[in-house]
Amino acid sequence: MSTSETPEYSPFFAVMGASAAMVFSALGAAYGTAKSGTGIAAMSVMRPELIMKSIIPVVMAGIIAIYGLVVAVLIANSLTDKISLFKSFLQLGAGLSVGLSGLAAGFAIGIVGDAGVRGTAQQPRLFVGMILILIFAEVLGLYGLIVALILSTK
Repeated sequence: MSTSETPEYSPFFAVMGASAAMVFSALGAAYGTAKSGTGIAAMSVMRPELIMKSIIPVVMAGIIAIYGLVVAVLIANSLTDKISLFKSFLQLGAGLSVGLSGLAAGFAIGIVGDAGVRGTAQQPRLFVGMILILIFAEVLGLYGLIVALILSTK
């Protein structure tokens, strides 16, 4: 039974929120992994002893996808056929929030990780600076997760 507050199409927006959370955050994580992974591969030819130390950007990029997964699962668990349009729009906003901020964070982690790993191979003192910049890039995704959690629990 459809009403003005719970139209038949309202679950669509919540599902789109869950999909956006997972798709965009996974795209960001994949880009960050690929971009920093190529830097690790190029650096490991010259300095193979630094491979395990340089894996940090890849791990941080993978965490971005976990943020999207958490929000997508929260949205999926709250889905019902009688969901209000207001609630489904909140969930769409939550999914877009974590997804797009995860995409941006993944891009930042990939670029910083690639340049940082290559630079650390030449000058080891750059490692601490790279880690600090990576932390600030990771926090961009965390901000999106916080907003998404607030939106999805309203």
